[in-house]
Amino acid sequence: MLEYTKMVLQKVSFDKFLFANELKKSLKWLQSSEILALHAWAIATFAMYSDVIKDVFDKMK
Repeated sequence: MLEYTKMVLQKVSFDKFLFANELKKSLKWLQSSEILALHAWAIATFAMYSDVIKDVFDKMK
């Protein structure tokens, strides 16, 4: 499921709103170990959305 989530995020990365929505949805599907891996990958891959990534993962806690 993690690889599928990465693929979806890459496809919607042209739009900040879609990216945020898909990131939020993915947190419902993934296991905790996958969430940690997704967080690290998202920060490394989508630095331009660091504010969105931080916001989504902070709300998860």
